[in-house]
Amino acid sequence: MSQLAYSFAGRTVNRMGYGAMQLAGTGVFGPPKDRPAAVAVLREALAAGVDHIDTSDFYGPHVTNQVIREALHPYPDKLLIVTKVGAVRGADASWLPAQEPEDIERAVHDNLRNLGLDVLDVVNMRIVGATHAPGEGSIARQVAALAGLQRQGLVRHIGLSNVTAAQVAEARGIAPIVCVQNHYNLVHREDDALVGELAREGMAYVPFFPLGGFSPIQSDGLSRIAASLHATPMQVALAWLLHRSPNILLIPGTSSVKHLHENLQAAKLSLSGPVMAELDALNRQG
Repeated sequence: MSQLAYSFAGRTVNRMGYGAMQLAGTGVFGPPKDRPAAVAVLREALAAGVDHIDTSDFYGPHVTNQVIREALHPYPDKLLIVTKVGAVRGADASWLPAQEPEDIERAVHDNLRNLGLDVLDVVNMRIVGATHAPGEGSIARQVAALAGLQRQGLVRHIGLSNVTAAQVAEARGIAPIVCVQNHYNLVHREDDALVGELAREGMAYVPFFPLGGFSPIQSDGLSRIAASLHATPMQVALAWLLHRSPNILLIPGTSSVKHLHENLQAAKLSLSGPVMAELDALNRQG
């Protein structure tokens, strides 16, 4: 995957990373069904060349970071671990906003403790809007809180998650921002302009839910194109994102070694101009 590299947070990372969310139990809550299997997936990811892992201490909660520590600590120098703050979990597995400065400070310390680190490489400030879409409004207090923790030496770099272009601009007036993590895929294209803007600025864009929000007709169209390429729909969706813009970094998640390797194969999938046009047209179908 060396030909698919990008400069991110002071490192050069493979654009195909790994998202650890699925290592927790059902509903991203509680322990994994098979903890040795979760450990094995993480170790296999690194063996396959992954050097960018996305996580959060509210996955589980705490569970995913603890599994990462068990599997990979002491961490290799090349590994970039990106975490996020901005929520906590209720006893009923609910997702609750945790956006106050004291919440953010507590979350940073939770991530440090459970990952076994003295400093976090990148912390994404997850802004609470709609379920998987940003809301309008100032995020200055949240970003300022993270910037304060950065000045204390607990955070190296700051990113944003679930934000608008206006919020990105506001945040950049407070502290350097290295990445944006939003819902984006070949049919969910609201961030098209933002992807291009960040590419021009040399900033990473990390989409989540690469198959989220597809209509049945769009899913059928993707499956048909994938079959013609002798690939899976997920592989084609990931390959489209890699072709879409050079600043897009991927973090597909899985708890299966088999699916991990299937996802990583997307980096080797070549999409011709006509195939890209056919995939782009799915956005106009519904």
